[in-house]
Amino acid sequence: MAQADIGDIAAKVIAALRDRSRVSCFSCRPDGLTLRQAYQITPLLRAAFEAEGERMTGRKIGFTNRQMWSAFGVQSPIWGYTTSRTTHDLIDVRAVSLAEFAEPRIEPEIIFGLKAAPKPAMTDEALIDCLEWISLGFEVVQSIYPGWKFSAPDTIAANGLHGKLLIGPRHAIAPRRTQWIRQLSAFEIDLFCDGELLQRGGGALVLDSPLNALRELIGLLAADPTNPSLEAGEVVSTGTLTLAMPVKPGERWIARATGIPLDEISVRFE
Repeated sequence: MAQADIGDIAAKVIAALRDRSRVSCFSCRPDGLTLRQAYQITPLLRAAFEAEGERMTGRKIGFTNRQMWSAFGVQSPIWGYTTSRTTHDLIDVRAVSLAEFAEPRIEPEIIFGLKAAPKPAMTDEALIDCLEWISLGFEVVQSIYPGWKFSAPDTIAANGLHGKLLIGPRHAIAPRRTQWIRQLSAFEIDLFCDGELLQRGGGALVLDSPLNALRELIGLLAADPTNPSLEAGEVVSTGTLTLAMPVKPGERWIARATGIPLDEISVRFE
């Protein structure tokens, strides 16, 4: 695939994200998009976001829940950028308008705030020492591909299907580092819509621990000559703790964790 084609795909993705329009999957073409080519699109998306006044706030990791791999034809996690337009503290959000998204779904996720740049091959203890805070939050994901039909390169080309990141109350890592490591792999979570329990999951569904999801992202970036590694100050959303669920206007969603001291969170859609 020529570089001009890479630029054309980036332009189509930006237009679809802006207009909430749909495009055919790029991997379905005769010269189908590959994973390596898809990550060449990522810096073009970043440049377009920044040209519109957005600031990169961090990364979202996708497909860390192995239960979703067969359903979407992927074999490993992927990542995309979060920005100043898409990143919000839940306390500041009255409601989220679904008119902003194409085929939106909700995911409860563990979110980390970095105080230092993590490196490959770090132990759990060294990795968690790179974190300043942890929270339970929601990511709204979306698909510019009709019916959520795509392959892994298509998700990367669409900025990891990212729509919005909603960060719950932040809890300091220090001095509970040992407890956080243990609890991140063992805690459970319930996801409710309008009071009805729809999904159960937990940290073990995220590559056995959200820390492992972070480690996976570090490795992906270390092997990527096109995109920058993580830096201090970034937020990292580590992937859904349950299956992603479709959302509709008027619904209120609640995520409630047990086995880890993180606050219950809720969001209403309109």
